[in-house]
Amino acid sequence: MAVKPQEEKKMYFRFPKFIRRMMPTMLWKVDSDDSVYLTFDDGPTPKITEQILDILDNYGAKATFFCLGNNAELYPELVESIVERGHAIGNHSYNHTRGWLTTTDEYMASAYRAGQFLPHTRLFRPPYGRIAIREVRRMRSQGWRVVMWNNISEDYDHKVSPQRCAQKVTRHIHPGNIIVFHDSVKASKNMLYALPKVLEAIKKRGLKCEIITSEL
Repeated sequence: MAVKPQEEKKMYFRFPKFIRRMMPTMLWKVDSDDSVYLTFDDGPTPKITEQILDILDNYGAKATFFCLGNNAELYPELVESIVERGHAIGNHSYNHTRGWLTTTDEYMASAYRAGQFLPHTRLFRPPYGRIAIREVRRMRSQGWRVVMWNNISEDYDHKVSPQRCAQKVTRHIHPGNIIVFHDSVKASKNMLYALPKVLEAIKKRGLKCEIITSEL
């Protein structure tokens, strides 16, 4: 069985509880009383990644960047900067491979290829959130931790205003949240507006922003 959002244009959505129960080995949220977990998909992206890193530094926040292998291959200096500034790296496949339109071998090959350009990570986030149970099992058998989310900004959706993007996240901030933003040109307008607002809301709630590790 594959996890499939209903509308292609939405790409991501908040997964219903029954899906999470069917795939309990994936990380949907973190058992934490005092932290949330910001994540950024699809980078690194020149002129965007640097702005994200500066904003995070301003708030003393840490995050996890789920990078595309082809972008990491093109911009290794940005991957290095992410790590040097205290953040974590995750694998988002080489070229945004769709888990239910490829064979398991093809899907894994994309993850392995991306891994050549990503330093020592065992974290994986499936593009579009689409991954088959057989692929989850293969990942687990080889020591990968599949990371999903429970709070998404929809920053990529041009029908969502920057203000609405921020509200979508701040209204649902709770300890243990895994929050999704995107490190891309397409999402940058919404994301760069919303990120400081979200960080302010996290700070007001007395929460910290930490990295995701494979041990969580």
